[in-house]
Amino acid sequence: MAYLADNTIPQSWTTNADAWTRAVRSGSIESRERVTNAAIVDAVLGCHPGRVLDLGCGEGWLVRALAAQGVQAVGVDASPGLIEAARASGGGEFFLGSYEELTRHPGQIPGPFDVIVANFALLQEHLSPLLRAVSVLLTPRGRLIIQTVHPGGVEQPQQEGWRQEDFRGFEGDWQAMPWYYRSLDSWTQLLRESGYRSEGIREPLHPDTRQPLSLILAASPLS
Repeated sequence: MAYLADNTIPQSWTTNADAWTRAVRSGSIESRERVTNAAIVDAVLGCHPGRVLDLGCGEGWLVRALAAQGVQAVGVDASPGLIEAARASGGGEFFLGSYEELTRHPGQIPGPFDVIVANFALLQEHLSPLLRAVSVLLTPRGRLIIQTVHPGGVEQPQQEGWRQEDFRGFEGDWQAMPWYYRSLDSWTQLLRESGYRSEGIREPLHPDTRQPLSLILAASPLS
């Protein structure tokens, strides 16, 4: 069942590609517009990178944002519709490829990179093989930066496991999507098991409520 859910995620993003592109480009996702977009850009730029790989780049907004700051950015995503939208808007180089393909052949994306970033894009349960594989694409002092859901924003945050995103409150037609929730301790353990050491954690806050809206984890390869 777990692997079935893992494999459903890319198909969901293929189905939702047009709706997601409209949502992102219209600025209708309040948390992203007010907090988390800027937070992940700042986290990446804080590493002073020359080249960045955006895992699960979607329609390419982060690649474009980094390119506007003079960073050479590359995006990869498994959704043909999202990659088509990203390429049409430019700003960087985009590759069509699944996490499974990248795990088997990480060299299909020409490295090295100073930062590999995953912005709300690591939704599967079984991530260690991917994280181990892409570490070879990092420079010796490279960083992995992950932005993910904050435990304070989910029901029963102590209960790790599969959840479902039904895109309630989003305009348009959407296919519901499974995603795997991890606690902070679980993320820390995953990184350690995947061959990384923690380099710090941030909790971006909503400017009005002062509640954390996400977790940003930074890590570096052990070897």
